[in-house]
Amino acid sequence: MQSAAHIAVVDDHQDIRELVGQYLEQQGYRVSVAESGAALRRIIDKDDVDLIVLDVMMPGEDGLSVCRALRSTTETPIIFLTAMAEDTDRIVGLELGADDYLVKPFNPRELLARIRAVLRRAKTSASSQRDRVGASIVRIGHWKLNLGRQELAGDDGVGVPLSTAEFRLLRVFLDRPGLVLSREQLLDLTVGRVADIFDRSIDNQVSRLRKKIEPDPKNPSLIRTHWGGGYSLSAEVNFE
Repeated sequence: MQSAAHIAVVDDHQDIRELVGQYLEQQGYRVSVAESGAALRRIIDKDDVDLIVLDVMMPGEDGLSVCRALRSTTETPIIFLTAMAEDTDRIVGLELGADDYLVKPFNPRELLARIRAVLRRAKTSASSQRDRVGASIVRIGHWKLNLGRQELAGDDGVGVPLSTAEFRLLRVFLDRPGLVLSREQLLDLTVGRVADIFDRSIDNQVSRLRKKIEPDPKNPSLIRTHWGGGYSLSAEVNFE
């Protein structure tokens, strides 16, 4: 029998973390709760964690700082809980490498659906990486991407740093060269959820990625915009 996924719930409000923890345990998950980033680290040091539900607004070390520190050592999926609904707050979280976010107050069933989607995507991603173990280098035009190290370099060998969100977005394009992908599809493929009409986080991520890989970001030739349709990768892709 396959063991249940281990989920860490981090929130400084005891009632929230206990309510979420009890609900997820009822759904068959193994749950650990923590009131701070320090408490989360103690959990991670003792046991493997499959997904982290992380509150943004915590006293002292906030969730964004915790996420930044975690992303330097692990790719464990993270879902943010936030009381802030502004686009900038959502974008910052995704840029730091979060896999999804949910605005408080929320329905526990929606959190459950997002957890299932993120875990499913993480499993698929791990399987895809195993299948491509022999193809660790990808050429995109004059760029060379090391998939294992998540490093991008030009023909001159100079590296260009990519955030987790930028790397994830580029991988989606690499797997579907020439295909026009809508904002909704890109959001679903990168963070596992459907966009609402006010969500422009994908546009911001595409803009940031273009600034790093396009010869002229104002007149992009690698990632093209299809008005009313979305975006597509027009460069030739070769796996080595």
